[in-house]
Amino acid sequence: MIDRIVVINDLAEPKGGASQLALESAVEFARRGHAVTLLCGSGGSEGLEATGIEVVALGQGRLLDTNPARSLLRGLYNRQAAVMVARWVSEHDTPRTVYHVHGWSQILSPSLFGALLPVRGRLLVHAHDFFFTCPNGAMFDFGKSAPCPAKPMSLQCVTTACDRRGRTSKVWRVARQAIQDRLLADYRPPLLLIHGGMAGYFARSGLTQADMVVLPNPVVPFTGERILAERNRDVLFVGRIEATKGIDLAAEACRRAGVRLVAVGTGDLLEDLRARYPEMAWVGRRSHDQIAQFARQARVAVMPSRHIEPFGLAAVEALWSGLPVISSADALIAPDIEAAEAGLCVDPRNLGAFAVALASIFADDRRTRVMSENAKRRTGGLALFPDQWIDALLEAYAGYLDWGRAGLIAAARTWRSRPDADRIAPLPVAGPAASVDLKILGGV
Repeated sequence: MIDRIVVINDLAEPKGGASQLALESAVEFARRGHAVTLLCGSGGSEGLEATGIEVVALGQGRLLDTNPARSLLRGLYNRQAAVMVARWVSEHDTPRTVYHVHGWSQILSPSLFGALLPVRGRLLVHAHDFFFTCPNGAMFDFGKSAPCPAKPMSLQCVTTACDRRGRTSKVWRVARQAIQDRLLADYRPPLLLIHGGMAGYFARSGLTQADMVVLPNPVVPFTGERILAERNRDVLFVGRIEATKGIDLAAEACRRAGVRLVAVGTGDLLEDLRARYPEMAWVGRRSHDQIAQFARQARVAVMPSRHIEPFGLAAVEALWSGLPVISSADALIAPDIEAAEAGLCVDPRNLGAFAVALASIFADDRRTRVMSENAKRRTGGLALFPDQWIDALLEAYAGYLDWGRAGLIAAARTWRSRPDADRIAPLPVAGPAASVDLKILGGV
């Protein structure tokens, strides 16, 4: 029996994967009759409260959206957030209440973990990224545009100018990580990983198999039937139109390959790329159903991220719909795609090789059909359907409350052995991945 589920996240609106997961889980828990509280750093949400969720909101903005000087200090240790969380815990906690942290780097800050020390035996963290141990949250050296080989917070780490915003930002991030590590020195909560490939990075900081477990996230494919990719002529991109996602690389590679890119999403590069590549289709933000219409006309989907992509929702949505995927080799699902023979992996910065990969798929209908069929039939192990995901989370919570960390990890692993876990005939892969579709988001 679970008394209450406390979901903790910077935002009460779905902006990014962590917020999507946090809010979708809260809504589904409430729909199933569980008592749910959302502790968030942003303003509240009438929509969430209408579903029966208690929303406790700090009412602050994200770091880059507020006064820079105030943000520098608040981002290191947000005292108001600590007070809000500590007060709620002291007034409402019960022995059967579980605390699930999703995002804290934008508002709540490491102070959150100090406030949760009284309930540390019922606290778990969803690792959507690497902020739990890595100062820049990405295990990626943006200066060298390559994965980072350093142990987080080692001398090599703190002296490397890896931050995308420069050395000053890196110094600040190191200070923040030091505060967080200090608060968690006596107890590091268990992690839910969104892909098995994350484990090796966290292991650099001393985490073991007893500290983390992979739980695939929910995905709803663009289409239920296989898209006949071999008949189509478009390239599909779904995501934020920004440099980290490599959308500019995709546009140039498509131009060189002589194929049309259909880009779904918004971001700070949208107007510039629309002007530079007028032959491509820049369709903006669309709902999931509208994206499906574009997907039905696509031959291949692309995920050309410049950094390590812990997963990538759109890539799995495409694969489950029968679209081959050309993925950045730095994405953690790249080996899964190659193992399933459901697409290709490239260094998207190598525009020549990227264009050749695109052209090769357009040049061979038979090869594209085989990739499409493999994508549909052999990638089921990459994620869960939404109902499976909620089931798995609830079982993990119950195991945690009954048997502690070992119970949580054992329960979270049971998804692998379920009779319905292969509804899309999953390919056995070493590291299942994760992603999410959020109905209340309404599109990308």
